[in-house]
Amino acid sequence: MNRSLANVLFGAFGATVAEIGGPDGAVGDLTVRSLTHEDAATMLAYARQVVFTPGYGLAVAQAQHEVRELADMLQERGVQVKYAIHPVAGRMPGHMNVLLAEADVPYDQLYDMDQINPEFPQTDVSVVIGANDVVNPVARHDKSSPLYGMPILDVDKAAHCIVLKRSMRPGFAGVDNELFYQEKTSMLFGDAKDSFKKLIEEVQQL
Repeated sequence: MNRSLANVLFGAFGATVAEIGGPDGAVGDLTVRSLTHEDAATMLAYARQVVFTPGYGLAVAQAQHEVRELADMLQERGVQVKYAIHPVAGRMPGHMNVLLAEADVPYDQLYDMDQINPEFPQTDVSVVIGANDVVNPVARHDKSSPLYGMPILDVDKAAHCIVLKRSMRPGFAGVDNELFYQEKTSMLFGDAKDSFKKLIEEVQQL
């Protein structure tokens, strides 16, 4: 009672908390929450809207075909799927558009930053695939950060955020990502292609 639908669906997930430190993590006592592929698949399968946000990690893993396969499965279940494209995500302008085009992702599902940012508050799950600097909330408020003032994708405004990364290493700018430590963010560590294959298997069983 007195709980939102998102809280009911997603409140139990991301409960595993891991201390972060050492060469792959952040300084101090910051923590991250991780989740299993099974829990992530359940969140995605029962969402109303999912927004995939690809970054350079997608290109490294060459996971675009698996992302498209999972997206198709979600749409068959009635989930609305969109892709958030930052103009400088990857290593060259248009990098993400090219990769997703290779996987035949429908062009009308691709949204640029200005189009998709108003959508995040109505999004159940944002899925960040190897993106880092372009989703870092410090760009909004930390004047000491080299990212300050850079337009970012507002993935943190979704009800829940799943971040796929190999490790906690910072992005190109060398800045730790505030997003990774927020309570509604859950990390799914490992190779993105392998992770999406596991997510596909899990969704098939639901």
